[in-house]
Amino acid sequence: MDMTNLTGSIVALVTPFAADGSVDYPALERLVDFHLANGTDGILVLGTTGESSTMTDEEDLEVARCVVERVGGRIPVIGGAGSNATFESERKAAGLVRIGVDGLLLITPYYNKSNEEGIYRHFTAVLDKVDVPCILYNIPGRTGCSISEKNLARLARHPNAWGIKEASGSIGYATMAAQYLSDDFCMFSGNDDIVVPLMSLGAKGVISVWADVAPATVHRMCADFLAGDVEAARRAQLENLELIHALFCEVNPIPVKCALAEMGMIGEHYRQPLWTISDAGRERLVAAMRGVGLLG
Repeated sequence: MDMTNLTGSIVALVTPFAADGSVDYPALERLVDFHLANGTDGILVLGTTGESSTMTDEEDLEVARCVVERVGGRIPVIGGAGSNATFESERKAAGLVRIGVDGLLLITPYYNKSNEEGIYRHFTAVLDKVDVPCILYNIPGRTGCSISEKNLARLARHPNAWGIKEASGSIGYATMAAQYLSDDFCMFSGNDDIVVPLMSLGAKGVISVWADVAPATVHRMCADFLAGDVEAARRAQLENLELIHALFCEVNPIPVKCALAEMGMIGEHYRQPLWTISDAGRERLVAAMRGVGLLG
C-alpha cells in the first residue's frame, strides 16, 4: 500500500521466540492483531528491536512475510534491510520488496563506518535499486557513525529517500535535519522520550519501542499533536516518561520483551548475546507499567 502519507506511531516490532530459540509465529500473529486493534499506524519488522542481527536470512524473510500477510494491506509494513556490507543491504532490500513490504529502513554502515562518500554511496546503492519509499536510519550510538548534514542534504533529494528515523537523541541534530524536510522527505523520531519535541520541529511521528506495549497511547499522542492538541500530546509524553525510561533501563529489546511477557503476550526469550533482564530492571519496569495501568 502507499505509505507516503503515513504519520503517527510506527511500532518497532519485537520478534517473539519460543523456548527452543525458534521464531514463535503464533505469538507474532497475536502481536500484529494487537497493533491492528489498538490504532498502530505502521509496523516496522526486522529492526534493532526485532533482533534481526541474530536471525538467518530465511527467518528474516519468513517473519516479514508473516507480518505482511497478517496485516493484509490494512496498514503499511516496513522492513529493516540494514547491513554494514552494502551488497548485503541491497540483497536484503530486494528480498523484502519481493515479499511485499511497503517500505524499507536503511541503516548507516556500522562497525566499518566508512568515509563521507562511502556512506553516501552505501545508501544510494540501495535507493537506486528499489521502487519503494526508504527511511534512512541515523543511530550513531549503535553504529558508531552518523549521517552528516552534507550527506543528508544530498540523500533527501533522492526520489526513493522518503524520510529519516532520527535516533541520535540530539535535539541539535534533529533541528539541523528539519531544514531538509519537505513534502517528499519526512522525519520520524527514533527516541520515545522526545517524540513531542521532534514533532514540534516537523517530525510526522515516531518509530517506537514504547508502542510495543502501549500502542493506543502512542498513536493517540501523535494524533493529538497532528490535530493541534499540543497540550494533550505533551501531557501524554510527560506522564509516560518513567515507563519509557524503564523500557530502556537495559539494552533494547531486553526490557520491552520482558514487559510483553509480563502482559502475557509472548514468552520471555532472546537470542544471545542478549540475556534475561536483571532483578532490579524487572522491578523498575513492572512498577512503571503498573503506574500507567498496563499491569494490575
